[in-house]
Amino acid sequence: MVGDINMIYLLYINFVVIIALYFYIFRCRKFIGFQLGMNIAIVAGGMMALISGVLLIFQYPFHFTVITIISTLIGIVIGGLFGALFDYQTFLTGFSNGLMLGLMSPMIGSILTDQFLFIVALEGLIGAAISLIIVSIIRS
Repeated sequence: MVGDINMIYLLYINFVVIIALYFYIFRCRKFIGFQLGMNIAIVAGGMMALISGVLLIFQYPFHFTVITIISTLIGIVIGGLFGALFDYQTFLTGFSNGLMLGLMSPMIGSILTDQFLFIVALEGLIGAAISLIIVSIIRS
């Protein structure tokens, strides 16, 4: 039960961070080129689809179909929103990457044996990706 509550908080924290990142990028979007915008949409949609699918499948392991649909919708919406900040091609790229990772993430989560180690590594990679996005925006 304690692990389930921590996963809910972790998912909530990830959503708060991605919303804060969205508003930061929204303010700076005029200074960002479409290549960087496309990479931002790919990373944002993909990482939210991946972490939501993995955390939800850890919490509800016998609801594979529903979790796959939810994580796919999260990836599509987040990737599409970040891509829509720039242009239609970037929107389509974020949309499709969120779709692909949303479909794959419950499969990854369902075969894992050491959940804690994977979540720590995944959160570390997501933190590094967000840091790289912010540094890239500052340098652009």
